Amino acid sequence: MSDQKRIYLDYAATTPTDPEVIRTMEPYFYQSFGNPSSPHAVGRGSKKAVEEARGILADFIEARSEEVVFTSGGTESNNHAIMGAVRSLKARGNHIIVSKIEHHSVLEPVLYLEKEGFEITFLEVDSSGRVDPDDVKRVITDKTILIAVMHASNEIGTIQPVEAIGRIASERKIHFHVDGVQSVGHIPVSVSKIGCTTLSLAAHKFYGPPGVGALYIRRGARMANYLLGGDQERGRRASTENVPGIVGLGKAVALCGIRMAPEIQDQNFLRDRLIQEVPARIGDCFLNGHPTQRLPNNSHFSFVAIVGESLLMSLDMAGIAASMGSACTAGALKPSHVLKALGLSDELALGSLRISIGRWTKKEEIDYFLDQLPGIVNRLRLARA
Repeated sequence: MSDQKRIYLDYAATTPTDPEVIRTMEPYFYQSFGNPSSPHAVGRGSKKAVEEARGILADFIEARSEEVVFTSGGTESNNHAIMGAVRSLKARGNHIIVSKIEHHSVLEPVLYLEKEGFEITFLEVDSSGRVDPDDVKRVITDKTILIAVMHASNEIGTIQPVEAIGRIASERKIHFHVDGVQSVGHIPVSVSKIGCTTLSLAAHKFYGPPGVGALYIRRGARMANYLLGGDQERGRRASTENVPGIVGLGKAVALCGIRMAPEIQDQNFLRDRLIQEVPARIGDCFLNGHPTQRLPNNSHFSFVAIVGESLLMSLDMAGIAASMGSACTAGALKPSHVLKALGLSDELALGSLRISIGRWTKKEEIDYFLDQLPGIVNRLRLARA
């Protein structure tokens, strides 16, 4: 494989940084490198660049500029949303509602709060991974202070009915957090249409640099700070801003504004081909997630009598980079909590494969994958027989 070009089909884990983004970032490492909090001209130049990026992102998600807080990424944004909301609202109640299939950067803070005495309701999902808004309405109590449901699953790609849930939360005046890390830049995201109180995102998921993200906080929302020690970000997040990263995030968002619509069309075509062809070519193979209400770049399968780790290694040897699910839990060697929530057995959950495509995925690469996969699966099944 040393002479063969590698095929990257793991865009859900991280995307390559767009070359246009890199070029836009470069001057902010060695020319316009000032601290945005500094009063001199160099600092003011950095401050201007940060605010321009803030405006670009705010327009993209249909928010106000002052509602955008830059962070180090999706994990910090999710932690800030959960902990900040609960800390500021605990006098009103101690009940949190969260779906069973949230990312660990949502689930772990919630489990931490459970140890502190907060009451947690974990929402079930159907076999396609969707939350029923009626279930949300049913479990709300007069002590509910937070609802957290992701926009789209990082593992199975299922898109949640967040607008319906947002209406319920708004009617009851409950803080509604949406993890938008997988959706922003890939499908339209409007915080006003969703009706969320907070929404998280990460630049490296939509062709921006790693190590930078943002948290939308609706104007007027009660939110305790998560990082302390400075007055940056209008006093909402201490720490010197990552100016090159923020500039890169802004450029990546601007490019998504131009390219997202045609990319959705192209990726829907390739995704649907995978959804049709993989089960057609391989027996005892099942699609995970909703057949249509899913991200355009995600297809996820389970295979009978296959160990997912072995499948990934065999694909890697064939020059194909893929995954089983969340990169944050890779190597855990235990069934995915998402797939278990769908009702899958341990065997099927451990025999899973996520194929996530992106901006530079070509039809020929999908063809090569489809040609290689059946033989690899057959060999692995024979080896287990």
